[in-house]
Amino acid sequence: MRHWLEVGRNELAGWLAEAGQPAYRAEQFLRWLHRERAAGFTAMKNLPLELRRILADAGSLRVLEERERRTAPDGLTAKLLFAAPGNALLESVLIVEKRLSRRTACLSCMAGCPLGCRFCATGNLGFVRNLAAGEIVEQAYRLDALARENGGAGLSHAVFMGMGEPLLNLPAVLAAADRLAAEPGLGLSGRRLTLSSVGIPEGILALAQSGRNYRFALSLHAPNQQLREQLMPAARHWPLERVLAALDRYALSASRDITYEYCLIEGMNSSPRQALALARLLAGRRGRVNLIPLNPTPGNEFKAPRPARVREFQETLVAAGIQATVRMEKGAAIGAACGQLRAEASAVGDIPAWPCGQIADNRSFQAAGRVSPARGKAGDAAQSSRLPFRLKN
Repeated sequence: MRHWLEVGRNELAGWLAEAGQPAYRAEQFLRWLHRERAAGFTAMKNLPLELRRILADAGSLRVLEERERRTAPDGLTAKLLFAAPGNALLESVLIVEKRLSRRTACLSCMAGCPLGCRFCATGNLGFVRNLAAGEIVEQAYRLDALARENGGAGLSHAVFMGMGEPLLNLPAVLAAADRLAAEPGLGLSGRRLTLSSVGIPEGILALAQSGRNYRFALSLHAPNQQLREQLMPAARHWPLERVLAALDRYALSASRDITYEYCLIEGMNSSPRQALALARLLAGRRGRVNLIPLNPTPGNEFKAPRPARVREFQETLVAAGIQATVRMEKGAAIGAACGQLRAEASAVGDIPAWPCGQIADNRSFQAAGRVSPARGKAGDAAQSSRLPFRLKN
């Protein structure tokens, strides 16, 4: 059964035409889906009863079951645990920053993750499956509704920084991002949508060729290839010089600065010498460094450096001419690090997952999909290019 949130305008119009419905019904239904965010078909009073029955038989408006919700003591961060079809557990986070009037949805694109980064809670859980575009859009709409509770405003930003690697599920991620940027939808501009990735050159170049101008954040976390492979084993597939060259091209094509995410870990990547090496690596490149003191998770061998060491690292970068900020910790009290809530659920339930880095045939992950160029209207398909790249153990 289809998820109606991922059906585009052209596909919907064709489907309704085959059902003998006039063309304007597509626009009516799209408004119910993406502007009114109807939870059920009975609310769609301007659609004939018979059409509502046909739509209900052919697809779903919601497929995510909320299993748990945690809210931080200050009420500004909320984390939701959802179960998608097949009991695939995923997490979404709403972050409210009153000072900046920002209401950000942190979205997952996978249930689990295949990359196995050593400091990441999700990476230690293994991989279940990619999420479909409709499942990603539904997360955003559910968080938008949460943000609007008690008279609040809706989402102002969305980031693909939850569970999973966006560039290994790029067709679904871009379809979802295009919908969130569209009207009806959330109407977010390109600078309010961010994709975060470990950096897969083929995926970055495909993104550049697609004509999108979404913000991009690279999970860098090390000033050189050797240390990066220690912290992020999958990085051995993608040499850092190739990753940065692809990002330089995307920054130029999208007219966007790149955010370099750098998780600070005591005794691993947080010394002044490593700060200088990072400054040399990024010298002359468009963007800024976002320093993230490690959010500790149960069972993780790593810990965050002392605040003084964090300040010293930042000051070293700034003195070398690199713009650097420190991300404020949010949500530690509710386990808001990616994967924490799912890990707790996995500890008490039978949650299937492939070991990290081992997917489908337990030997390799074939990330081959079709990425459509940017479109004038969300959901309208166009001729696309293939992404044949493989992640092996």
